[in-house]
Amino acid sequence: MSTKTPNGLAKLGLKDIGNIYYNLSYDELQAHEVNSGECKISTSGTAMCDTGIFTGRSPKDKYFVDQEPSNKHIAWGDVNKPIKKEIYDDLLDITLSQLSGKNLYINDVYTGASEASKRSIRFISEVAWQAHFVKNMFIRPTEEELETFEPDFTVYNACKTVDEKYKEHGLNSDVYVVFNIEDNISIIGGTWYGGELKKGIFSMMNYWLPLEGKLSMHCSANVGKEDDVCLFFGLSGTGKTTLSTDPNRALIGDDEHGWDDHGVFNFEGGCYAKVINLDPKSEPEIYGAISKGALLENVVADETGKVDYSDSSKTENTRVSYPIEHIKNHKADLQAGHPKNIIFLSADAFGVLPPVSKLTKEQAMYYFLSGYTAKVAGTERGITEPVATFSACFGEAFLPLHPTVYAELLGKKIDEHGVNVYLVNTGWTGGAYGVGKRMSIKNTRACIDGILSGAILNSEFDTLDTFNLQIPKTLEGVDTEVLNPRNTWENKVEYDANLAKLAKMFQENFHRYDDKGGEFDFASAGPQL
Repeated sequence: MSTKTPNGLAKLGLKDIGNIYYNLSYDELQAHEVNSGECKISTSGTAMCDTGIFTGRSPKDKYFVDQEPSNKHIAWGDVNKPIKKEIYDDLLDITLSQLSGKNLYINDVYTGASEASKRSIRFISEVAWQAHFVKNMFIRPTEEELETFEPDFTVYNACKTVDEKYKEHGLNSDVYVVFNIEDNISIIGGTWYGGELKKGIFSMMNYWLPLEGKLSMHCSANVGKEDDVCLFFGLSGTGKTTLSTDPNRALIGDDEHGWDDHGVFNFEGGCYAKVINLDPKSEPEIYGAISKGALLENVVADETGKVDYSDSSKTENTRVSYPIEHIKNHKADLQAGHPKNIIFLSADAFGVLPPVSKLTKEQAMYYFLSGYTAKVAGTERGITEPVATFSACFGEAFLPLHPTVYAELLGKKIDEHGVNVYLVNTGWTGGAYGVGKRMSIKNTRACIDGILSGAILNSEFDTLDTFNLQIPKTLEGVDTEVLNPRNTWENKVEYDANLAKLAKMFQENFHRYDDKGGEFDFASAGPQL
């Protein structure tokens, strides 16, 4: 076992620290996980852990300390809730008290593969599998880099304690996830969920980078043999991970990226994939990545360690984290040049959007700010017909700044680098959900192929009414009749009514930006009734 210790221990504010397990190897971590009873091992050699009663993030328990100068930049509201400095100080004392006198796992890692934009992050926890999660999800320094490692930001994970005074503190519950931007500290109490570690640092990168004129993005990215980079934005269920995983293109990353003067770069060193109903035939890359070194969360397995990926008795949000090296066709340095193409993926359950349309820069900013997809009947209790879902910049839960900050940066970079932007509907055609059918993967793949090859730019385009979207008349490999969605509906009057219905939903959602026109009227690029 490594006997190295991290630099700057005295600055951590911890007392009577026991053993320090510093940047352990995968073999060492697995031994700790098994010996402590935290994990069992699956038949694939993968560690399996449970995250307790929290099998997802706790967004209502996330706070930022209200202090200058960060409070002038943060967009306060339901996503970013303020907490007073004196309450934070109480919670910090609770956190440090919990971690003092304990054996601790300390991971020093990087977020951001670009030398010009990366940050050094230190994670402190009592739990071996959480150290394993961090090792999987972030960029691992070399032994030489660890010699001089100094953290830019420190995360104290005291998941084994809670805030018993939360009512007195005026908080939502006894769980807390708090960010002190000025002190470069985050503290966690009460929740064991690994995703808090990942998304907490994503939130911080979403604060730091835009203030430096760099765009932070909730997207996947890949690059072709001609160094042509493509970004894929999309909410859950739109096909972002599936469509960006391409045997002919190297994966840069599956979830979080930055875009600085040098190009696109992954924030992470690993992937965090849902595994509910995982099928080796439809997602062979993810299935193949579940091997020794990976970490399964909340899955159900039998006595032999064989996992039943169809079993959702613990949660629908079963997950696996693994280092990106487990994906054979990945970009080793986790970065590439400026994008040639950007694709927004929307699963339109109203069945009115085209399978592919080309956007102007202004439309790109509009649909980026809208972040649209649709939930369908059966996905949640009480949903009996399609429900429009809007999440600004396709990741509103992680944006400390106002969404228009990110949209204006996107527009600037599209102009600077001549990027083509497309809206791709992976949802329904020929009718709304329940009447029409899901867009075929054949047609969607052909749309993506046409974008990546540039063939779509040779098409003639029609204009879709109301939304003013440019849709190709023909595209190789795509059934011509589906390119204009109105043609696929038997009842044209019903199609027009649904188109107007969705357009109105877009407009109503966009009223939130009425006072944020910026350099132009964002709403003018959206649907017009």
